[in-house]
This record gives sequence, C-alpha cells and structure tokens, in this order.
Amino acid sequence: MNNISKLKPGDSVEAFYLIKRSQQGVTSQGKPYMTLFLQDRTGEIEAKLWTVSKEDMEVLKPEVLIKVKGDVIDYRNKKQMKIAAFRTATESDGLNAKDFVEKAPIDEETLYESIMDYVIKIENGSLQRIVRQLLGKYRKEFLSFPAAMTNHHDFVSGLAYHVHYMLRTAEALCDIYPSLNRSLLYSSIILHDIGKVKELSGPVGTTYTVEGNLIGHIVIASEEITRVAQELNIDGEEVMLLKHMILSHHGKLEYGSPKPPMLKEAEILHFIDNIDARMMMMDKHTSKAEKGQFTERIFPLESRFFYRPESLD
Repeated sequence: MNNISKLKPGDSVEAFYLIKRSQQGVTSQGKPYMTLFLQDRTGEIEAKLWTVSKEDMEVLKPEVLIKVKGDVIDYRNKKQMKIAAFRTATESDGLNAKDFVEKAPIDEETLYESIMDYVIKIENGSLQRIVRQLLGKYRKEFLSFPAAMTNHHDFVSGLAYHVHYMLRTAEALCDIYPSLNRSLLYSSIILHDIGKVKELSGPVGTTYTVEGNLIGHIVIASEEITRVAQELNIDGEEVMLLKHMILSHHGKLEYGSPKPPMLKEAEILHFIDNIDARMMMMDKHTSKAEKGQFTERIFPLESRFFYRPESLD
C-alpha cells in the first residue's frame, strides 16, 4: 500500500523510505524548508518538509533511511508528498538501505554474460583487447553503478542494463546497414559511459564526485582508453577512432560533447544512446500513469507529457 509506485493524491502515508537526494530552500517569507526525493524499490517521489530545523538539515542527507508520516497531493499535475513528521531509522528497525534501491530487472551476471557475448564479436583485436582490459578493471562498478544520477537508468545496474539494450539495438542496425563497422560500434557502446564509474559515487545515494564535476565522464573515458592503449602497446588508428566515438556520443557541443560526430558509427552511437535513454524515460513515466491519462511533464523530454492509451497495453 505504501509502495511509491502505487501512491496517489489523497493517500495518507506512514512508512520507511530512503533519501535519494535532498535540497535546502527558503520560502518567500524567509523560512527554511527541505525538498527530499524519497525512494523505494518501486520508484521515487518528491517530498516537502515545510517546518525544518538546523538539526533536521544535518540529519536529512542522501542514503539515510527515515520513517515519514504525511499525505500525497497533486501539485501542478505532479505527485508530491507533504511530510507532517519523520524519524530516522534505528538498528532496532532492522532495515538495510540496499533493500530500498531500485534494481535493473536483469541480474548482474546475466548482463555481464550478454555483454561479453558482444565482446567476442569485436573482430578488431586491438579494440577487443582495450574493451576487455577496461571491463576487467572496472567490472564491479560497471555492473552495479547506475547510468545516471537522475532521469534514465538511474538504478542499481542501470549502466550495464543501458549498454545491454544499446548493443541489441546496434546489432539489429548493423544487420540492416552492413556498411557499419561492428567492432567500432560495439566497442564504443560498451565503453561510452565507462567514465561514469568515476563520475558517480556509487549505486546508493548517487551523487557526482569531484572528478565527475570537474572533468566529466566523457573525458574520463577518453583518458582511460589512452592509458590502457599505452599499457597494451596499441597505437593504431582504431584507438583514435574509438576515442572520437566516446568524445562525440552526446552529439552536440552544447550537450557536453567536445566534438560532434564525424564518423557514421559515431552518429549511430549518438542516436542509439538517445533512443535507449528516451525509451527508458517514457516507459518509466507511462507505467505510472493511469490508462487514458497523461504522464507528468518529463523535463528531459522537452517538458512534454505522454498519453497512456486505454486499449493498447
């Protein structure tokens, strides 16, 4: 009943949740308040705590489990919780933060085996060696980290799950357009977000690291490829091509790519990445909407809302 995905405006809530993110603010009257993004395995909800003390601000941090009492309201066509009271979880509650974190619907080992099936299909020896080296170096993080802090694949194993579906999409496109180089495309898909194992803090209470804020995952990944290529004594053109794929996969300079795509495989990588991220966001939000109703506005999708048909599920 208190699962976040099932909550509706008008519901009263008394349950434990994990703080995913927290923000401090000040009302127009000059009074402090806090915005908490609470989560369980079924989803997350924005919550407001309008009466807050300095002590509360010190306690209400990401990765903290709290028991809240409050009401769910509709705020500008978006579900929101108004917290009346809360307490932090204690050892006697017998709770573990990991039990409140959403996970990919495919387990880590299955994802790893699927991705390694594509590694074997990388016919270029140099590219396959680079991919194997980096996957081995960051296997634990690659399989457990989210693909983003918010918006798409923002759950445990989200990074590997994202890569898994991108590879399946790439394989289908390569069957349709055989001029695409599978080795380059598969390699770049597997490594395009490898920098996020350093950009993000981890799968629980995910935040940006100092390195993530100052450098970012795109440049981090390019540097990792350079380092590994040197360690393996690989200096062919394919290293430069792979780095271009990584550096251009956001598509435009204003989206964070140091270079725009200048290879057909780079252009396709950008579109595949965008397709998978957008599909995840649309599925995530439409699954929460009632049949015959619209979703909340989805900011990364140009603040559009999407309709869930009554008859097509």
